[in-house]
Amino acid sequence: MRRNVPFLSLGILAALFLLSFLGPLLYGQDPYTFHKDLILHTPDWAHPMGTDRLGRDLLARVMEGGRASLLIGVGSAVIASLIGLVMGVTAGYFRGWWDKGFVFVVDLFLTFPTFFLLLTLVSYIPASSLILIIVISITGWMGTARLIRSESYRIASQPFVKVLRLAHVPTRTIIFKYFLPLLAPIFYVSFTFGVSGAILAESGLSYLGLGITPPDMSWGSILSDGKAVMEIAWWVSFFPGLMIFLVTFSLIQISDWLQDRANRREVGAAG
Repeated sequence: MRRNVPFLSLGILAALFLLSFLGPLLYGQDPYTFHKDLILHTPDWAHPMGTDRLGRDLLARVMEGGRASLLIGVGSAVIASLIGLVMGVTAGYFRGWWDKGFVFVVDLFLTFPTFFLLLTLVSYIPASSLILIIVISITGWMGTARLIRSESYRIASQPFVKVLRLAHVPTRTIIFKYFLPLLAPIFYVSFTFGVSGAILAESGLSYLGLGITPPDMSWGSILSDGKAVMEIAWWVSFFPGLMIFLVTFSLIQISDWLQDRANRREVGAAG
């Protein structure tokens, strides 16, 4: 069954990016200003998402926090996907000692559960957006690398690659001209999963108090602030949680579409 282009998911992502990066320029409320007369104010026209326990406008904070969450998600996914691509291609193409070293490093990383490895690293490093991007990238490249390595093995075994090697075509040309276009679908799928995984990881760390810390904010830290008043002010946790859900759901839908398209292309090529 052919899947249609996920226009709704793309539209949701575009809207969230616009809300986070352009919204603060158009919205008149300041995310840091306290209003003692508006503590835990319910959502209304003046404050569409209500206020938190310090009277700060929640919509302004969600927009400001969205900028950090999306930057961490995209930045981590870009770095982790590129590391996975380089490691996977070189292991699958050159094999030998490089491949053995790759397997050892990946197995070493996978010995520890990823989230607990994240907890260990951020426990000793003061968290910031840049630090979280680096830490999440370091712990998130293995899945992409293993997929790329497996596919690189298959491509390297193809007759046309053997012919190119016999013709002494430069390795750089083989990899950039023939390998990377064939690996693009896997890379895109891994990237979309990486963005959603990084946002969830940052949200989990911030919820536990180990991620973004005040006065900075992210969707995860705003969600954490609302857990103390969840029974009397549902909106404080609901709206940042909704943003995380919308991003994750949209990225999964886009990833499924990319994977389905790649599978159909492969079946068509085989036929």
